[in-house]
Amino acid sequence: MEKLIYDALTLFGIQLTGGQVVALINYERELLDWNQKFNLTAIRDAEGIRTKHFLDSFSCVLAWKGNPPVRLIDVGTGAGFPGLPLKILYPAMRLTLVESVGKKAKFCRHIADEMKMENVEVLTARAEEVGQIAAHREQYDWAVARAVADLPVLAEYLLPLLQVNGHMLAQKGVSGPAEVHKSETALKMLGGQMRQLIPLTLPGVAEERYLVVIDKVAATPEQYPRKSGIPAKKPL
Repeated sequence: MEKLIYDALTLFGIQLTGGQVVALINYERELLDWNQKFNLTAIRDAEGIRTKHFLDSFSCVLAWKGNPPVRLIDVGTGAGFPGLPLKILYPAMRLTLVESVGKKAKFCRHIADEMKMENVEVLTARAEEVGQIAAHREQYDWAVARAVADLPVLAEYLLPLLQVNGHMLAQKGVSGPAEVHKSETALKMLGGQMRQLIPLTLPGVAEERYLVVIDKVAATPEQYPRKSGIPAKKPL
């Protein structure tokens, strides 16, 4: 854990408290344990979890700097990334996790319960459904997703969930810049505007990564998101 503590501080200016370190150790232990029974994540070693899950989740801090989300929604969270590590950093933040795979959603609920996290909601649903629910549509100041879909598709998942003046954050691999170029039409239709592309390297990870930050500048037309499966089949 010393390396994670050091990397979080030097790369992202995050000073982890003793309590946060304990929470991350417990999360790691539970993930390794559950992974033996259910296939939650392809990363199955402690070092991989610390770099490719925890540190990668912490990298979101570069997008909002000193102004963290008040209400964050994490779409396609899998085993809770990046949402739950960010909740450990910001205990007061209200967090909604969206995960359509039942066993992964169950694991997220388990972690939130075990750690007695307040204001964490886990929805076993598809992003397209959540975007049409009044309790979630245009309710968030930040929406995040990691490795879920191509950016034009992702924009249709995330932008409907944001208030005007909210922000969408996509954690992307090496294809980030090309995807930004491809998503211009979708952003215009959905009320989004490209703000920033932040390059990122994680220790021991060869592939370059990017944080794509998109501002919500206008309300999303009511017909978006379209029905489940359509955004991926027919991207805007």
